[in-house]
Amino acid sequence: MQGTRTMRSYRVLLACLLPLFALSLGASACASDRTGKTDVTGATTSAGQLRLATVANFNQPVEVKAAPGYPRLMFVVEQEGVIRVIRRGRKLARPFLNIKNIVQSGGEQGLLSVGFPPDYRRSKLFYVYYTDGTGDIRVDEYRRRTPLVAGPNTRRPVITVAHRSNSNHNGGQIQFLGRHMYFGTGDGGGGGDTEGNAQNRNSLLGKMIRIDPRRSGRRSYTVPAGNPFVRRAGRDEIYSYGLRNPFRWSFDLTGGKPRIAIADVGQEEFEEINYLTVTAARGANFGWNRLEGYSEFNPPVPRGTRAPSLVLPHSERYCSVIGGVVVGDRSVPALRGRYLFTDFCRGEIRSFKPRVGRVASTRDTGLSASLISSFARGAGGSVYLSSLEGPVYKLKQR
Repeated sequence: MQGTRTMRSYRVLLACLLPLFALSLGASACASDRTGKTDVTGATTSAGQLRLATVANFNQPVEVKAAPGYPRLMFVVEQEGVIRVIRRGRKLARPFLNIKNIVQSGGEQGLLSVGFPPDYRRSKLFYVYYTDGTGDIRVDEYRRRTPLVAGPNTRRPVITVAHRSNSNHNGGQIQFLGRHMYFGTGDGGGGGDTEGNAQNRNSLLGKMIRIDPRRSGRRSYTVPAGNPFVRRAGRDEIYSYGLRNPFRWSFDLTGGKPRIAIADVGQEEFEEINYLTVTAARGANFGWNRLEGYSEFNPPVPRGTRAPSLVLPHSERYCSVIGGVVVGDRSVPALRGRYLFTDFCRGEIRSFKPRVGRVASTRDTGLSASLISSFARGAGGSVYLSSLEGPVYKLKQR
């Protein structure tokens, strides 16, 4: 039975997850030319019409990021290994960073994320997350020369996570909360996590990792003393575990205690989103590969496993969840305070009111775009999206 399920899972992976970084998934759900002038228009709401305004086009953009201290800049990560800059709404011709020579790109691999610490304006240091020529996951530090150009020869390796058995499930996002860097890793790929990485606290795969990435003497990074497995069984770097492929996730800092929203790509039946306080995520077991959604996948389920906040069934054409940010932009009152997310196969953008515990319902925004790869918050809580077809959009309300 488990073998049959694993083979079926593998077929689902080929059908839905491997095209995650391929433009052959299908025709665009919206008409967008390559001039950067087309808008994707949504439904009219009581507060006005929502739309996605095209900012510029890129080569397979997988992420958009803001940098602290530079509100007029947005940084766009291209899968092949290039980071580009949007300044005052215009794409600059000169790349911010080009590291194609060390990035292995294709399928689910590539340059997947950039992260800027809170002191970026002063320190000039930033970090990239990518897969190298062996398939291993790497986080490296770089230094910018100017706000618009970084030095590729300033590279300093920070941490490497072995990932050579399969090319998929690489996770792929860096976020900072204070001086600490968090990043989510996939379970190592294949079907059903046959190696048991996600539940293995001696493996860094299938985890949320928290480190201080700054050099300390001979150490390339340090581990915060408050990490849950410091002086306990398990790798000190682990903050949470039991994740399958947290490709896109975010912090919610819109009020009260900091919260984390982890969109975890599912196997063959369910996608899920976990929304909880950052404190509650400390040491949390999100269940994979014992649970998929609310359903037992490989019992027994360990005591204390956290059930997801929202489950999206594949029977409703979900296949690969893409999270997600909470809208803080006052100029978009129809969605302000709501968490946005999408699914790679469906393309429609949905929202829910973020709350700790189970999410009762979601709402269609009336917006959609094909091959969405990320959401991001910019200055003033503005929301950006990237599509693997090329466009980077900004969410607006007429």
